[in-house]
Amino acid sequence: MIGLEDRQALARDIHIAHVAGARLMLACEMAGIELRTLQRWKAIDGGIRPDGRPLAVRATPKHALSDAEHTQLLAVANEPRFAAVPPARIVPMLADEGIYLASESTFSRVLKAHGQTTHRGRAKAPKQRRPPSTHIATEPRQVWCWDMTYLPAKVQGQWFHLYLILDLYSRKIVGWEVHDSDHADHAAHLVRRTALAEGIAALSSKPVLHGDNGSTLKATTVLAMLNWLGVKPSYSRPRVSDDNAYAESLFRTAKYRPEFPAKGFAELDDARAWAASFVHWYNVEHRHSGIRYVSPTQRHIGDDLAILAARHALYASARDLNPARWSGNTRNWTPVRAVTLNPERDCIVKAFSEDNLIQPLAA
Repeated sequence: MIGLEDRQALARDIHIAHVAGARLMLACEMAGIELRTLQRWKAIDGGIRPDGRPLAVRATPKHALSDAEHTQLLAVANEPRFAAVPPARIVPMLADEGIYLASESTFSRVLKAHGQTTHRGRAKAPKQRRPPSTHIATEPRQVWCWDMTYLPAKVQGQWFHLYLILDLYSRKIVGWEVHDSDHADHAAHLVRRTALAEGIAALSSKPVLHGDNGSTLKATTVLAMLNWLGVKPSYSRPRVSDDNAYAESLFRTAKYRPEFPAKGFAELDDARAWAASFVHWYNVEHRHSGIRYVSPTQRHIGDDLAILAARHALYASARDLNPARWSGNTRNWTPVRAVTLNPERDCIVKAFSEDNLIQPLAA
């Protein structure tokens, strides 16, 4: 429905174009209306008429409820036995008694006209709840991701179990252990040891620990430990199929390292030695693509800001020395601010980061 002012502006522009030599039909088409619409807008005196639909007086339908029926329906709906019953139940209950007054929609329409469409009964009206949002990390020790993966042994059918806890913001591996069995006690011990190493007891806000829906990570022993530490568990990523993508991406990086033994580990100590070596490489030497190619340790302790600023200055200096070699801006070395478990949710990240930078899953 086009308002009067917009109608007058369109009609004026079409008239100017028509006076200048444009065909009236083509001018209307460019304005986005039909010629018949313009003709309908014009009043007898040559002016433009407003839309009459909101002010139209419509005839009462012949099949509408009479005043008596209207009064009877309202009285029935307010009987004590129906006072806490919605129209969807009132109509069938009356039908069982051989009575039909009106449809469910008519009952609702009459009740609405008299301001009686509030929730009927003692139970609270259902609330419209927003879908659960994702967890967001704007600094270390806010959101952790953890998971367990299998490390093959040289003996067929035997596996070692690698537990890892990853800091979502910095991508640093803050806790890890390798065991010869998958047990909830191992997971609980890892969480406790990691919490002590990261000093979360002194934090006013404890981290969220996100994992998949594996039985080990949801065991009673683990939940009791998390409750004792004050860590909030999280077991699903809303609206996303891959529920623990960051941890899974980390495991893929680990198993595609050149030093990963293709034929498996001979002993548990060998698996633990390899895991220690990998964690050191990943935290200290690895330049992570998701955090502007700084190491997780550098980002965890806050050194990434100075490193990225120095890179930006270096690139700007190189462009000033040879401007002909640069077709545009230098590489983006702006620090990544907020990291979210749901990378596609721009609107949430905007609330935490002016740059609106979303983390890729590459490791």
